[in-house]
Amino acid sequence: MTQVTVLDVPDPPENLHLSERQNRSVRLTWEAGDDHNSNISEYIIEFEGNREEPGRWEELTRVQGEETTVMLSLAPYVRYQFRVIAVNEVGRSQPSQPSAHHETPPAAPDKNPQNIRVQASQPKEMIIKWEPLKHMEQNGPGLEYRVTWKPQGAPVEWEEETVTNHTLRVMTSAVYAPYDVQVQAINHLGSGPEPQSVILYSGEDYPDTAPVIHGVDVINSTLVKVTWSTIPKERVHGHLKGYQVNWWKTKSLLDGRTYPKEVNILRFSGQRNYGMVPSLDAFSEFHLTVSAYNSKGAGPESEPYIFQTPEGVPEKPTFLKVIKVDKDTATLSWGLPKKLNGNLTGYLLQYQIINDTYEIGELNDINITTPSKPSWRLSNLNATTKYKFYLRACTSKGCGKPITEESSTLGEGSKRVGKISEGVNLTQKIHPVEAFEPGAEHIVRLLTKNWVDNNSLFEDVIETRGREYAGLYDDISTQGWFIGLMCAIALLTLMLLTVCFVKRNKGGKYSVKEKEDLHPDPEVLSVKDETFGEYSDSDEKPLKGSLRSLNRDMQATESADSLVEYGEGDHGLFSEDGSFIGAYAGSKEKGSVESNGSSSAPFPLRA
Repeated sequence: MTQVTVLDVPDPPENLHLSERQNRSVRLTWEAGDDHNSNISEYIIEFEGNREEPGRWEELTRVQGEETTVMLSLAPYVRYQFRVIAVNEVGRSQPSQPSAHHETPPAAPDKNPQNIRVQASQPKEMIIKWEPLKHMEQNGPGLEYRVTWKPQGAPVEWEEETVTNHTLRVMTSAVYAPYDVQVQAINHLGSGPEPQSVILYSGEDYPDTAPVIHGVDVINSTLVKVTWSTIPKERVHGHLKGYQVNWWKTKSLLDGRTYPKEVNILRFSGQRNYGMVPSLDAFSEFHLTVSAYNSKGAGPESEPYIFQTPEGVPEKPTFLKVIKVDKDTATLSWGLPKKLNGNLTGYLLQYQIINDTYEIGELNDINITTPSKPSWRLSNLNATTKYKFYLRACTSKGCGKPITEESSTLGEGSKRVGKISEGVNLTQKIHPVEAFEPGAEHIVRLLTKNWVDNNSLFEDVIETRGREYAGLYDDISTQGWFIGLMCAIALLTLMLLTVCFVKRNKGGKYSVKEKEDLHPDPEVLSVKDETFGEYSDSDEKPLKGSLRSLNRDMQATESADSLVEYGEGDHGLFSEDGSFIGAYAGSKEKGSVESNGSSSAPFPLRA
């Protein structure tokens, strides 16, 4: 036979009864309900008595499960009603039906407000605040607060004011002076207990004097220690919170550049006379002041103290690139650091073998003592070998952090150079080299226009200028002497061309057609047939009369000396249609350009 026991929460207590009614107590009795096979462990007694929030039940006390009566302590001036809840191991029962009402008579307050304090305010002012009494603590109608105050320890009468809320504004005779303050609760039936005094201070004002800076000790290029004298307590006019250090950069010692005033602030709390100022710029001049501050704010600043930070190590270069490699050489190019932090003395270039093994090669050092040099060519490297390069910028204080780059040398018979096609547009009106990175070496080739073969008309290695050279080329075009020289050259060139044109046409002012009909020249006809071929009406015809005049009268005419360098032939400067081609012929004679019939101009370069 199997027996099953069912457990459940208790039934609510019944038959609540009030007895032994007193001004501040009453006895409550009840009957227990069914416990549903689980003994009642305790009873919870709740009450409803809040005049401002009727229907709100609050816990008053708890008793053991075997008890069914309790004497309850009550507060004055409350209309009570009670209910009971039974509890077992399963849970709570439903609340019982409410008891009859019990109302306690009013009385004077039993306590005074707590947490009396002063709010931040204007000088010579106190805004006094406190926690108001709760409804169950008022004990009667007509609750008010009596506030009294006087200067601390002064043999004077207390000043007094009564208010119904929980704040009071009081004007005093002194700035940040201590006062004894009391707050007492009162109602229609009397006053609360004798209040205790608290010390509050009247409103603060700004400090009226400045500290004196004793000195600034430079710890390193970015950190200094400032020391100052503290100000007297009576000059703080409030509660001293600490000291404030203000500083701003005025000048760079590297290039003499001045800076607008941008103040940095650092606060040091407490009564102290020193502070560390970090994160300064190296090799710069600064101004620094110190002031005291309280809850109101900072007071006047000290006289500015001028100090300078020494040189430091530079930041790492902005970039490092391998622009050309061969089987045993590599050319590197780099950019200046963003912050030099001093006068640049050079670079430390290091490199080592890092082939795909766990072992790495010995680190080789090269000291580059030319700060303006933006590139370096390494030689005596191993062919078909991977290297890692490290570059550090250096000042007199040392070298900064490195920037790194990796590259492999080539095998026998191989050659690789950096490509320059990106960013270069030969139709642009700017020098094409300006599109390259400053301080980099590039190989420039100029090929024939129709790209029939791979023979280059021009090839050279150029090095673009770094930032330090930019001013030379930017400013030369604005110099007066340079402008005057260019104008003179242009004028002389125009005059020379005018003279040549006049002399060339001295023998050509007659009818070419009639002259040829009367005196045909076999030599000229031969030249026409063999050299120029047949011409259509739309072709440009050579100046036949001029050709014959040049052949027959070269030695006799007075302009022969001038025309010989502009006539036909291998060294002539005019083509068959009279165009000027001296630039092409001149370049060919010097061996700079090897052309297969091309008349393209040489690639313009600027060193």
